[in-house]
Amino acid sequence: MPRAPAALVLLAAAVLWAVLPACTGDGGGSDSAGSGPARRIQRDPANAERPAIVIGAKEFTEQFILAEIYVQALKAAGYRVTHRTIAGDERAASRELRQNRIHAYPEYTGTALTSLYGEAPEKVPRDARQAYEQARRRFAGDGLTALPPTPFTNSNGFAMRQEDATSLGVTTLSSLSGKAQKLVLSGPPECARRAECRLGLERVYNIRFGTFRPVAIAARHQPLADGDADVAVVFTTDGQIRTENLTLLEDDKAMLPPNNVTLVVRTEALRNAGPGLAQIVSDVQQGLTTPVMQELNSRVDLDGETPELAATSYLRDAGYIE
Repeated sequence: MPRAPAALVLLAAAVLWAVLPACTGDGGGSDSAGSGPARRIQRDPANAERPAIVIGAKEFTEQFILAEIYVQALKAAGYRVTHRTIAGDERAASRELRQNRIHAYPEYTGTALTSLYGEAPEKVPRDARQAYEQARRRFAGDGLTALPPTPFTNSNGFAMRQEDATSLGVTTLSSLSGKAQKLVLSGPPECARRAECRLGLERVYNIRFGTFRPVAIAARHQPLADGDADVAVVFTTDGQIRTENLTLLEDDKAMLPPNNVTLVVRTEALRNAGPGLAQIVSDVQQGLTTPVMQELNSRVDLDGETPELAATSYLRDAGYIE
């Protein structure tokens, strides 16, 4: 059955803009939209004379969509900008950025602190604004600028088929303790060594699965659909959580840090781009609430749209471009 178009979700977000406080540039990261109507992007011919910008994206849907939103918005402002897919996780993306092979890429604040800077997950602030500020300071020490974050946060989550969760009486991660020995956990290969994934489940929740099945990020929902896993690592902005009747287990001990997105830019590249780049990024992110991001992800993952088309629809429906 066809779902409602993203324009309906975006219209709802636009209504919210009139009543909700702005996600300001000082690191606000709550799940709300910005204030006021969308600012139409104006082309500045001078931007075409600035150095070309390469925006990277890790290999999964949400990153592709975000990169396309940034690329298309900056192109509308007259910048010369392209998109490059990065093979690998955030460590690979960080290397590309530091080696000047890309000039910017979207990163998640909690992931940056734990995976790139070695912060223990339990020490990452649970307040999204504080987590962003901490990440911003760490990036600044490496000659990188973390631009203000998105309203939505996308953390790892652990999902089960609804009927299985009901049968086991499981609604929280704590309630899975003592019941996982015969269950299969699926997730990206790096989950096995991450403190916010399998290691965290063992240390924080005393959950030990009988089997861990590595799977590519892009195929994270497939093991549940095929019956090859009982619990799967997913993203909290995945549209499949709703459409495939999955139960997202509550992280009742707050193991997972907030994960708002910040576009991390080489400071030199940002300086060369002028003040317009940061303003455009701030503007186009204002409508990216959790429901909107879920809808955009669903359009690609479930409806077969391309990330380019989903990004264009978002920018047009929200009024950023014609």
